[in-house]
Amino acid sequence: MTELTLVQAVNRGLFEAMKKDPDVILLGEDIGVNGGVFRATEGLHKEFGAERVIDTPLSETGIIGAAIGMALYGLKPVPEIQFQDFIYPAFDQIVSELAKYRYRSGGQYPCHVVIRSPYGGGVKGGLYHSQSAEAYFAHTAGLKVVIPSSPADAKGLLLSSIHDEDPVLFFEPKRIYRSVTGEVPDGDHRVPLGQAATVREGTDVSILAYGAMIPVAALAAEKLQEQNISVEIIDLRTLVPLDEKAVLASVEKTGRPIILHEAPRFCGYGAELAAILAEKALYSLKSPVLRVTGYDTPFPYALEHLYLPSPERVIAAVHTSMKSG
Repeated sequence: MTELTLVQAVNRGLFEAMKKDPDVILLGEDIGVNGGVFRATEGLHKEFGAERVIDTPLSETGIIGAAIGMALYGLKPVPEIQFQDFIYPAFDQIVSELAKYRYRSGGQYPCHVVIRSPYGGGVKGGLYHSQSAEAYFAHTAGLKVVIPSSPADAKGLLLSSIHDEDPVLFFEPKRIYRSVTGEVPDGDHRVPLGQAATVREGTDVSILAYGAMIPVAALAAEKLQEQNISVEIIDLRTLVPLDEKAVLASVEKTGRPIILHEAPRFCGYGAELAAILAEKALYSLKSPVLRVTGYDTPFPYALEHLYLPSPERVIAAVHTSMKSG
């Protein structure tokens, strides 16, 4: 076990994958000699060389198109999109090509591609470096969407993604790249996709969250415990495939669900969770399903602290839930 930050754990996961499998190739803008804008690939160019850690031109369409071509010939490319906000030029490549190859070929071309990209706010990046676009890709059949919240999960989920049969969007919460540390197992440590984690046991309220919102939920839960309100926190970890069983089990226990994410509210991923709870857990609910989210506006710069969900907003939602029913 080694104490690492989240971004160090990503780096360690890439190192382990590349050391074990020569078919794993990295490509992206400034990821080579420079080690990436967040230093997630630092040292890998020196260790594995320019043929396996490839600095690309500034072209997201070209990066993802090249990765798809590599994958169709048997390689396992892990392209980086420097900020998730820049992924849109490659959107057609991802949803129209990458997501479809395994299905359209009857499984002959699984197209192993893991697209890594930092997402979300909290770093004063303004509206072009703070977006949370996970719902776009969760909506696309054929893609898996993975978002870690801890160093151990960052490494373990990344290694599982690289060895998965389906293409994966691996979104990294840059807000907690260096503010969250934890023990990370050495070696080929893998965390299965499709399994949520119970971060905190509780009996009164369930908070369903992922990524950078897990620390926010934890702070809220600590303050609520002082008020004798017991909060359970479920870290989804993979949005697709969703561990529906874990979500339902928690909500059936507490009867009071709070959905937490920093993406905008309207048609955000939380809307799907709310629909699932309405369909499958309605008779267990003691209060309405509540959502604490970002707002339906472009991401602000000066008012970032108001846009992002805070422990105070979570606590207010919990109090509303406790007063219902």
